[in-house]
This record gives sequence, C-alpha cells and structure tokens, in this order.
Amino acid sequence: MPETTFTDPDLTTFLGLDALGLTAVGQHLTAKRAVIECRMPIGFEDPFCRACGAQGVSRGTVARRLAHVPVGWRPTQLVVRLRRFACTGCRRVWRQDTSGLAEPRARLTRSAVEWGLRALALEAMSVSRVAAALGISWHTANNAVLTRAEQTITGNPDRFDGVEVLGVDEHVWRHTRRGDRYVTVVTDLTPVRDRSGPARLLDVVPGRSKKVFKTWLSQRDQDWRGRVEVVAMDGFTGSRECRWRGAAQGPGGHGPPFHVVSLAGDKLDECRRRIQRAITGRRGRAGDRLYRARRTLLTGAGLLTDAQAERLEALFADDRHAAVQAAWGVYQRLIQAYRTEEAGLGKYLMRRLIDSLRQAVPDGLEEIQALARTLTSRSQDILAYFDQPRTSNGPRQAINGRLEHQRGIALGFAQPGQLHHPQPHPHRTPQRPPDNNHLNQPISPTYHTPKHEEPVMDMSMDPTSRSRGLFLSSVMSRTADTLPPKASGSAREEIVTPVGSSLVIGATSS
Repeated sequence: MPETTFTDPDLTTFLGLDALGLTAVGQHLTAKRAVIECRMPIGFEDPFCRACGAQGVSRGTVARRLAHVPVGWRPTQLVVRLRRFACTGCRRVWRQDTSGLAEPRARLTRSAVEWGLRALALEAMSVSRVAAALGISWHTANNAVLTRAEQTITGNPDRFDGVEVLGVDEHVWRHTRRGDRYVTVVTDLTPVRDRSGPARLLDVVPGRSKKVFKTWLSQRDQDWRGRVEVVAMDGFTGSRECRWRGAAQGPGGHGPPFHVVSLAGDKLDECRRRIQRAITGRRGRAGDRLYRARRTLLTGAGLLTDAQAERLEALFADDRHAAVQAAWGVYQRLIQAYRTEEAGLGKYLMRRLIDSLRQAVPDGLEEIQALARTLTSRSQDILAYFDQPRTSNGPRQAINGRLEHQRGIALGFAQPGQLHHPQPHPHRTPQRPPDNNHLNQPISPTYHTPKHEEPVMDMSMDPTSRSRGLFLSSVMSRTADTLPPKASGSAREEIVTPVGSSLVIGATSS
C-alpha cells in the first residue's frame, strides 16, 4: 500500500465549498455550531444589469446565511458575503447570482439538502434528527427534503423507462380507530428478473381499490402499457378485478409465492391451534408439545436439523396430531414446489398438489378444505408464476418493510402529501415542565437548538391412521419422492388418499 501524501490543511476543500463555488475566509467555532465566512468570486455576468444590459457599479456587500453539511454532528452555518451592484441607467439593484449555491429563498445549500435526503432515505434518520444536525427547524428540513425527493424520484420523467415487469400490492399506511388506511405500491421488478439490480419503487398511490390502479394505468401512455409483460400481484380485490385496458395484448399476471406460502402457513397454524384446544380445552402453553413445535412446523423440511426432525417424528407419533401432520405435509409440498430450481418441475409439483387437493379431502380437515378451495380458484394465477421465473413480488415486500421503518421513525404520518406536525389546541395554553425536569435537559451537547427556532425532539427512540415410514422416507428424503414421471417408464406419483377420517399424503409406485 503506497504511503499517504498529506497536503496543507484547506478549510474550503474540507467542507466541500469548492463544489459550490465558495472560498472559506474565516471561522467562528462554538459548542453549538460552526460559522464559516465565505466569499463568492464575481462571475462574468454579475456586474451587468439584466434589464438594460448596462454595467453596474459596486454598492457594498450583503450577507446570506445558509445551513451546510454538519461536521462532527455540529451544525455548520455559512455566512456568504455577496457583492451588490446598482445600475446607473435604470437604477436597478441586484446581487451576485447564487443559483448554483442554493435555491432561491432557501436556507440550505444544495449540499445540505442532498445530505438530508441521504440521511433520511439511506441512513434511517428521522426528520427531527436531520433538522437538529443542520441547526434548522423541523418544517424547514422537512420541506427541503420532500421537495428534493420529489425532484429526484417522482419528478424524473425517465423513471418509467424500461419497465417490463410490474409489482402491485396494497400496504397499510396508517392504522386508525375507524379502520386502516391503505396505499397501492407499484414497483419495477425488471432488474430483479434480469438480475441487473434491485427492485425500484415507481409510485405510492393513496387507496387500494380497482379504480385507483385503473387511474394510475390511464396516466401512462399506450406504448408504455404495451411493453409491460408481467404483472405480479396478490389477490386483493383491486388487483384481481382490474383489467389491463388500452394494451393490444394483456400482460401475464400471477400470484406471488409469498402470499401462497403465507396462506398455507396460516392454515397450518389454525389446524394446530384447533387440535390444541380439542385435546387440552385451552390455548397452548409453554409446556405443550404442539405449542413448542409451532416454529418447527413452519420450517422447510430441507432446513430441519436432526433434533427438529426427531421432535416432529415424536410429535406425529401421537394419533391425536394426525390432522396437524396432514396440514404439515401439504405445507411442505407447496414449499418444495417453489424451491425447485427448474421452473417446469416446480409447475408440475404445484399442479399435482392442486389436483390432489381438488379430488377429495376428508371431513375433519376444514383448514385443508379451505386451502384447497383457494388454490383451486386461483390455480391459473398460481401456476402462471412458474412461466415467468424471478418475477416474484418478494422484493416489493422488502420495499414495504422500508416504508414501515420510515413510518415508525416518524411516529406515523397522516397521509402521503399531508406531512405535518400536530398543532396544539387553540384554546389551551401549553404547560412548560419545571426547569429541573429531565425532559428539559438536552439529549446531547451537540444538539442544542437556538432560541429562535422550533425545539427539536428525538423521534428515532424508535386424521387417525398414518404411515410411520411416510414421514421418514417421503419427507425426510426431501426431494426423492416428488420427482415427475419419466418418459421411459415407472416413476412415483403423489396422491392424496382418504382413509376413513384421515388423509395420507405420500408417494406410491405406479
């Protein structure tokens, strides 16, 4: 590794002022903030009047104060000395052009706005913490970051280019006493399918009805809708009933594996709880075998340890747990179909599972019956997933997690586009705690707020028979018993066979 070459200390370079066209000429450091005095060189067009074109004369300087990127979590303020000019002809007065430094009437430099946007979106910081680090009020920081985010994301007309795979799903934006408030999240899954990058968030639209998605589609042009090949969506009403209008040929749509596996897991849990109540007459407790195995039951068979496999084998040895074993077998077959690397084999396994459940499910297994009805009614969407590999809606679920994280940091936003601080009651006088109250103490010496600004609060403290050999040979062998029949000869065929009031799921030789 070559030795590091040191140069003379330069405050201008250290603070990144050269990128803004500034030169640091002085500093005033305190425990609360760092004040840097700067100069801006006179540009070629600065001395000339924009009204009549005459050359103006100097009329002194004026100071513009701007918040800059914090250094060491200490707010940094720039005092920029700007030259003033006066026109001798039309008597117009103007200042040096600072459009490259900051927006008109802004209180933050462009570098500070970019820093705030990165801190909020990438570093999971709250708006309050960003405002404290910049030494500005909450509303000033919030408005600046939102404006920049809109320009970067929603204001970019090229963000819809190259979209071929769409992910559409609803998400709870706010929990209220009168019901949850939903938004429709639209993502671009094309990079995931092509393995060229992560999914991209395209839009967040208030509501989750059929009309919401139709309205969003109508805002896109005909050519764009015609280029979309696949739409990954779950089974909520707005997506299921929505029709792709305006396209010459409708794109392929499918149900994402996340919701299918989640549904099967819920049915397995319901079955476990029902059997638990039927045996003990109460809910599960820490000492109950069914309750202790609740997590193990939801683990894929290929990921079970030896201890977990022995625990399940002992659990299923009890004839009272036969229904749980049947539901667990269906759950494992469904997971195996999705985890198969070959799409054709996975589609075959999923079709065999749906067909077997469609034929006959004995009484007493109401959870499997309900799952069979859902899989049968949505079989076309479920099987369509295997025709479009790597188009799962899982990346969109990850984006949902990011949205939940940001909303939790902010302690909840009312609605998209209505971001505000709660205002005090107009007829109530706010009560100030005593001076010795610990709530009045600063969080950190580096987060003091000047008296002329808003106080910044930290919001980041954020059935009866079974085959024992079935469990050992069919399930624990993991993949050997679910192969499709070969063209040359005999093979194994998955069946669902009612035996009295039981359900035996396994493989037989044909």
